[in-house]
Amino acid sequence: MPAGSSTQPPVKLSLPLQFQQDLYNLLRAEDLLVILARGLGLLKIVTNLLHSYDATGNSLVIVVGAEDRENDWIGEALAEHYAISRSAQARGLRVINTEKASVPMREKIYAEGGIVSVTSRILVVDLLSKLLDPETVTGLVILHAEKIIATSVEAFIVRIYRQFNKIGFLKAFSDSPEPFVSGFAPLANMMRNLFLRKPSLWPRFHVTVAQSLEGKKKAEVIELEVPMTESMRAIQNAILECVEVSIGELKKANSGLEMEDWTLDSALHKNFDVIIRRQLDPVWHRVSWRTKQIAGDLTVLRSILHSLLSYDCVSFVKYLDTVLAAHSPPPGSTRQNQSPWLFLDAANTIFQSARSRVYSGKVDDGSVLPTSNLPDTLRPVLEEQPKWELLSDILDEIERENYFNPVIRDDSNGTILIMCNDQPTCRQVREYLQTMRLKATKPEENGTGQAPHEVEEEAEKPSAEFMLRRKLREYLVWKRTFAQVSASLFEENQKSLNGIKEASISNNFRGRAPPNKRRRIRGGGAAGTNPRTANGAVSAADEKAAQVANLLAEIQPAGDETLVKEDVVIDDLTEAGDDFFELYDPDDSLIIHPYDADMDDNLLEELRPRYIIMYSPSSDFIRRVEVYRSSHTDRNVRVYFTYYGGSVEEQRYLSSVRREKDAFTKLIRERGSMAITLTDTGAVDPQEAFLRTVNTRIAGGGRLAATAAPPTVVVDVREFRSALPSLLHGRSMVVVPCQLTVGDYVLSPSICIERKSVRDLISSFKNGRLFNQAETMLQHYKNPFLLIEFEHNKSFTLDPFADLSSISTLKLPENDNKDLQSKLVLLTLAFPRLKIIWSSSPYQTAEIFEELKKNQEEPDPIRAVQIGLSPEEEAGGSMVGGEQAGAARTFNPVPQDLLRCVPGVDNKKLQRLVLEVRNVQELANMSVQELDPLVGVESGRRIWKFFNRSVFEGEGEA
Repeated sequence: MPAGSSTQPPVKLSLPLQFQQDLYNLLRAEDLLVILARGLGLLKIVTNLLHSYDATGNSLVIVVGAEDRENDWIGEALAEHYAISRSAQARGLRVINTEKASVPMREKIYAEGGIVSVTSRILVVDLLSKLLDPETVTGLVILHAEKIIATSVEAFIVRIYRQFNKIGFLKAFSDSPEPFVSGFAPLANMMRNLFLRKPSLWPRFHVTVAQSLEGKKKAEVIELEVPMTESMRAIQNAILECVEVSIGELKKANSGLEMEDWTLDSALHKNFDVIIRRQLDPVWHRVSWRTKQIAGDLTVLRSILHSLLSYDCVSFVKYLDTVLAAHSPPPGSTRQNQSPWLFLDAANTIFQSARSRVYSGKVDDGSVLPTSNLPDTLRPVLEEQPKWELLSDILDEIERENYFNPVIRDDSNGTILIMCNDQPTCRQVREYLQTMRLKATKPEENGTGQAPHEVEEEAEKPSAEFMLRRKLREYLVWKRTFAQVSASLFEENQKSLNGIKEASISNNFRGRAPPNKRRRIRGGGAAGTNPRTANGAVSAADEKAAQVANLLAEIQPAGDETLVKEDVVIDDLTEAGDDFFELYDPDDSLIIHPYDADMDDNLLEELRPRYIIMYSPSSDFIRRVEVYRSSHTDRNVRVYFTYYGGSVEEQRYLSSVRREKDAFTKLIRERGSMAITLTDTGAVDPQEAFLRTVNTRIAGGGRLAATAAPPTVVVDVREFRSALPSLLHGRSMVVVPCQLTVGDYVLSPSICIERKSVRDLISSFKNGRLFNQAETMLQHYKNPFLLIEFEHNKSFTLDPFADLSSISTLKLPENDNKDLQSKLVLLTLAFPRLKIIWSSSPYQTAEIFEELKKNQEEPDPIRAVQIGLSPEEEAGGSMVGGEQAGAARTFNPVPQDLLRCVPGVDNKKLQRLVLEVRNVQELANMSVQELDPLVGVESGRRIWKFFNRSVFEGEGEA
């Protein structure tokens, strides 16, 4: 049915705001690309739209691009709508994913109709195979439209849908406007990919949105600016200086790139390092090693900047220790091999200021246990995060207000909701609130002789001393263990380097830790000792290591694990009855929760909090509170908005608001001057159609034959992860998805192509799978091809992947740089008829396929599926097929090279042994009588003698 032509009036539910109703009516009337500002309730509008089509019955609406949690949201919302409307025709949401992917089940769900959410890979195969006829689809609803590009699977789905269905509706949604403003005419290109003609923009400053959210009843927002401590400000300025210097170094070394966004303000954005890497990817093989190092350092520096405001002082120092150890140079390296930012004075400020926030003095080298006292030579400083004190003051204010000035009861609960950036911050805040009233006393003060953390007394004012002292003890224990492991790694690397120089260590054992060898060093040192090494870099205090990946998991704060262990008590409550169980009063509930995008709307609806404390700033959540408050006039909400004044946290928040506003401004300007996008998916060039009709390849060209069939390509269903099938379909080729056993693409009865990305090529060489695939293609096809395809806008060279092909930890460049190329040479020597195609991108691959198909017959999909299958598999009686069957006969080239050196083994006997013998060990244990049927008596005797003569006998013969 065409959009908006339903015989029943549209159903509207749970859309109380005016801008939501206007957008809903607009969507019911025509096809649109809706770009909504974050936090304005996009999923609620989508859910009401889906329910309106579900309630009418006799419709099949496909939802594309929904995540698992969004499917859960939509399913629950549709169930609530059904409970309210009691529509007999509504069927709710059904999901088709990898867990529910059987063909009969999918066919049944499609036939029943309703609202169906399908993963993109399954849907494109069903549309091409006609399991789902596009003409029977009422419409498509596409979520996360900002992710759709010309080569994406979603764009492929829309193209197939519009090719066969001209009247069904198509609606796309996005709440991220920034991706729509990058590049030339980005909005027009997106409209072309989606086959839509009209965009609908809804920013926060839209007149209807502003009037809906700024009515008579608004949420009460209290903005609280928290000043940072001097140490935190010094560390932040030092980190920003390192970032600025790193960006300047990148600009000097890469002057030919677009650097408009390479600024310190852009560095605060969460995708800054990704943007730089995307610009460097096309020339990654030509940039210097120093540029690659600085690009990685930017990610580390931005992580340190985030950790400064989110971690407590002890956890922050622990994180810096691991970063410094990971960036310490291996033994024997020069200054040029170290990260440049470590040589700046600002780096010294970062590490020294971080340590001064935790302790001063020296760390005793005696054993420190989590339950013991702190060393006498160490004076704990334990600087608290400024937000902690503010948080306790806010909670006290709420408690006093509720006690002295109780508010009039309304539909809100007295729940206090604290919102944080992530789960580790939630754990930190929860631990602080649990221990802020506890006071740690020294053993000599209480006369018990117990450790300080075992004595709990009520403190006069909230303090984090109890929590931080325990974290400091845990840090000292961790530091000693960290130093021991680092020393072992240091010794391991030194031995490996010495072995490389002397050429005396076997490659099979290179990089392996020596057994039962651990070098102990003295843990701890002075906080004010020399912070520089001999070459000028920041010293790692007592820990030096080149590899600390196994310790990175320990950098996160331990949280309240100790408290949980201490509080666990086994009680027998079987006879207690219900006296020990009761529900918490919502007025006494305090909930700490991380930001979770659209799921926060559900959180507000379920909790109905009266007080919301935004521990971390978020523009999205502020709008969600505005929508929530405006939608429920009978609920009062007070929001405490806290942020560090003059910090990157504040700048990041302001930058995100400004970026979104600028993006909508550019989109409005482009929409005003954008031409109408006309798309015709089924158009075929008449001249091309005529040339395909006339075929002169018959008996010398004297006769003409009609072959008007369109060009066809048989594609393995696993290849729909890539962009190539979409590009082939865009070139007017018929793409037939099949479960192929031999090859990935079949272009004609004689042409079969195995496509490999570079990383897949490396793994295929390692496990020998490529040799098996090449052998099966040579067996069944006259012209087999190996296609090596590089990624679009990536470097077209194998050099960046040379190090990935080595197994050893420490590599010899002169050997490893040619490793992949050498394997390709061996492959061509083993299979001379195998041709190799190099392609720089999927676009070029589509052009190559089009050239290869000229003057070729069209492939038979049924025959392509049957090739490579045994008679039992063709009849459907085999339990192993496809990829599993290929893996069962995988040939490893390394044992074959070994057998070629064995006396009595030639190429013919080698092929027989590879097919009949499982491995080299089985061959070595075979007798002469067992070898006779395989290679003959004489060859069998020589092989047996080679494997069974003793070492001393061989030395005597020598």
